[in-house]
Amino acid sequence: MNRPKQIAVIGTGAVGGYYGALLQRAGFDVHFLLHSDYEQVRDHGLRIESPAGDFQLTHVNAYRDPAKMPRCDVALIALKTTANPALPGILPHVLKPDGLALTLQNGLGSEDEVAGIIGSDRVSGGLCFLCSNKVGPGHIRHLDYGRITLGEYRADGSPGGCTPRLRRLGAAMESAGIPINLVDDLLLARWKKLVWNIPFNGLSVVQDCLTDQLFKDPATNRLCATLMQEVAAAAAACARPIDPAFITKMQADTEQMKPYAPSMKLDFDHGKPMELESIYGHPLRAATAAGIEMPETEKLYQQLRGMNPAD
Repeated sequence: MNRPKQIAVIGTGAVGGYYGALLQRAGFDVHFLLHSDYEQVRDHGLRIESPAGDFQLTHVNAYRDPAKMPRCDVALIALKTTANPALPGILPHVLKPDGLALTLQNGLGSEDEVAGIIGSDRVSGGLCFLCSNKVGPGHIRHLDYGRITLGEYRADGSPGGCTPRLRRLGAAMESAGIPINLVDDLLLARWKKLVWNIPFNGLSVVQDCLTDQLFKDPATNRLCATLMQEVAAAAAACARPIDPAFITKMQADTEQMKPYAPSMKLDFDHGKPMELESIYGHPLRAATAAGIEMPETEKLYQQLRGMNPAD
């Protein structure tokens, strides 16, 4: 893959809408697949609010039917993982024969699903460290952060290294003002993000509060720390040890973060299914297979399953 020119955004919400808008503003030929916001975005474009500067794209290439989209060099998969069963009907339409799918999704397992559709050699993964919400049809409010960590997918779980195509993709995204971090080991990066996602996504739902409130309550703060340590132990058992200094820094960064409703809380509050399998189910099963128990994580997973609007 050379430097990408045409980019498909699959899922134009808080993540896909924000990054896709930055790419279009930078001059890339971006094509957005939408569902509920289709008419609004087709007629009025996308509106982005951000501490880095508000802007509006008055015209975007908006589609409801993937079969009507052009085949692109890269597809940014920004759907919630609960919508992944739709991908077999989307990706073959929107990607060139040598096109690359980049998953911008939470948890574990999404690259495996995509590889089953288009082949493992055409998949990379991205982890978004982004505070962003969709506050209305075609209206994205970016609150903080924005970095994407990119890594190559390997079907056997081995580190994929920083390949030339990954470097070209990273450079293209950086040219749009998106901070990029390239990693040799995508699976390690995913476990490291779970250190945050497992405590803060789930507890924001169970406790019905924002991130800052989880820190202020001593009991909940201790539970967050316990959950983080369980994730680290599971990662180590899966041959992906995490430096304790990383966890300390993540706790400090979260304490300084603006009050934020994680994506799982927003989904729950709007009556949408939560991403329980990618964030909890897959990691728990991986830990069990490696001989590690995650009792507090399992307890939180079962609580969330009982609350999930999809169940």
